[in-house]
Amino acid sequence: MNVEKVWPYYNYWFMTVPAFSSVRALIFDLDGTLIDSHRDLIRSVHAMLEEMGREQLHEDTISGYIGHGAPQLVGRALGSSATEDECQRALNFFLAHYDEHKLDSTCAYPGVPEALEHLAAFPMAVLTNKPVRVSMRILEALGLAKYFRAVYGGNSFETKKPDPLGAQTILREFAVAPAEAILIGDSEVDVQTARNAGILAAAVNYGFGTHDRAAHPADIYLDRLTDLVPLLVEDNS
Repeated sequence: MNVEKVWPYYNYWFMTVPAFSSVRALIFDLDGTLIDSHRDLIRSVHAMLEEMGREQLHEDTISGYIGHGAPQLVGRALGSSATEDECQRALNFFLAHYDEHKLDSTCAYPGVPEALEHLAAFPMAVLTNKPVRVSMRILEALGLAKYFRAVYGGNSFETKKPDPLGAQTILREFAVAPAEAILIGDSEVDVQTARNAGILAAAVNYGFGTHDRAAHPADIYLDRLTDLVPLLVEDNS
């Protein structure tokens, strides 16, 4: 595979080249990073709003709500006037609908399987705010589960990203220091998680997560996940 280096995408806010040669472990976000689940999530939100008798929202609005976990996605879609009971009923419907339709359109982004195969020598984990069971089922269905030593979801810990608990747990399990890990995601939540855990942050230029890059700059930006391969494989060879 021919992969071009991505030097133009380094974050020069820090005026130093990130120390990729020290990376020994990789943590990946799921939605918007490894998998394109955009359509299935939006359809499930539309179905939930219809079930609850609410007005439909524009796709871009829903996209901006994705990334913080299902409860927040549903709560923001319903609006501040929704009662606790309504939010719970809507969440239950959304989760059931999404579980049934999670693979209607969802697929791995181009280059993801190839990148993971080339990076297989590294211990790798998935850290997502999506529920862990549905995350595992999607990874298994797309043939990606075999690459990961650990998969943690939004219901795996008491807190979700950007709290560093999940990332810190993975670091302990992999027996690596924060300076020896990198988190790859598509949103500012992922960059915040990396910063809170003291690890490197890579952001993909695709995906659909909200990312204010001025407020939450990553260490490097990737057009494709395969752009990560020469940075890590060559620097660690």
